[in-house]
Amino acid sequence: MKLRGLYAITPDGPSIEEKVRQALEGGVAFLQYRRKDRATGDEAKTLLALCRRHGVPFIVNDDLELALQIGADGVHLGRDDGDLRAARARMGKKLLGASCYDRPDLARAAVAAGVDYVAFGSVFASPTKPAAVRAPLSLFSDPAIPSCAIGGITLQNAPQVIAAGADMLAVISDLFDAPDIKGRAAAYRKLFQ
Repeated sequence: MKLRGLYAITPDGPSIEEKVRQALEGGVAFLQYRRKDRATGDEAKTLLALCRRHGVPFIVNDDLELALQIGADGVHLGRDDGDLRAARARMGKKLLGASCYDRPDLARAAVAAGVDYVAFGSVFASPTKPAAVRAPLSLFSDPAIPSCAIGGITLQNAPQVIAAGADMLAVISDLFDAPDIKGRAAAYRKLFQ
């Protein structure tokens, strides 16, 4: 599987199913289920079914057990979310991603543990994590493993992140707060064509 494109991350708040449906119709490449307020197996299963209908991989954030329980296509783990080698063993050939923040040493360790992609960020100021450390664009210049940029990504700054070498753009607010979610997803998709 080519790891490239818009990596949509679910927002907190209401109407998630409808928002995700619109994003999928617009052409997101991946969907990460991230619900800090109230992750539930039922909601995750509903969104997984939507992703399957659209042929989009469904990745669970920070919760290996939930990913395994519902048969998700992958899991994304942060620094404090569990051992990457153990997760790789349990996930088999499913997708495994790791947050590496602004640290190439964490990315090298993640690659050694068998991840499929690494995420660096916050690349720009982020409304979701305003205090997050900033990750320089130079982190995306190594083509050894697919990389995902996260944090403050917008349609306006996305081209420079792609030009720096990012394979995927993780977007929450600029996608799900858009008045036309489907249209915004389609606009991001065009950046990768």
